[in-house]
Amino acid sequence: MARVRYGPRGEAEIAAARAAVGKLPDIWSTGVSAVWESDPDAVAAVLPPPLKPTERPLVRVSVSRVELPGYRLGAGSFAVAARHGGREGWYPLVMPMTHERALIGGREVFGEPKKLGEVVIERVGDVIGARLARHGIAFVEVRGAVSGRLPLPEPAEKLDFYFKFLPAVDGKGFDGDPVLVHCTRNERFRKLESVTGDVVLRESAYDPVADLPVRRIVEITLGEKTSDQQGRVVERVSAQALLPYIHQRYDDARQILDGPPEASA
Repeated sequence: MARVRYGPRGEAEIAAARAAVGKLPDIWSTGVSAVWESDPDAVAAVLPPPLKPTERPLVRVSVSRVELPGYRLGAGSFAVAARHGGREGWYPLVMPMTHERALIGGREVFGEPKKLGEVVIERVGDVIGARLARHGIAFVEVRGAVSGRLPLPEPAEKLDFYFKFLPAVDGKGFDGDPVLVHCTRNERFRKLESVTGDVVLRESAYDPVADLPVRRIVEITLGEKTSDQQGRVVERVSAQALLPYIHQRYDDARQILDGPPEASA
């Protein structure tokens, strides 16, 4: 009988897949990163417990072009500064990706709030343009000009916070307790440049980042970096406390309500 591809894989195939994951080469990306001070009440409002705001109400947007083997990935992140216990990091609100492969792995394994979207970074001479767009709306755009080379930072560990969960089959809450994930990345840069420019936030009902206004630009950079990624579950969280924030993950808020969608007229 011909091989049935939906059938079970053998131990040798599973072991080979695991070994391949452990031998990934350095994957380099070119990205624009912008950090700004925003409204402290707005930043605090988007943080589900047990996350708390940091001393400075910072927001960060990253727009990257990743050179994956065989294809190019556009990867974006819009995050706010947060702390959990004694550790500070970033809590992403939306992470647009241009390929389903990156979206599925991040959401199902780590709980990342990834969604399919448009991720664009362009450079013409010293002029830089980068944007994240979904549903035809470029909800965040970074514009500017390269103003000089920066010294390469030392390799550093960065921390992101994610909530991993599954909406319940019957539409009431979750299937199992949601968990808080600490995701660490060890970053190395091979090039870093400063950018003089601005950040434009546009109104979108699906990605309402305009509620986190740009009060003061802290920095805008253009860099080439590589990083690894490791996650761990640090605690189970209150389903009741997390439910009011679940709409952050979905475009259609009815996906997390108890009742079915209303019938069309």
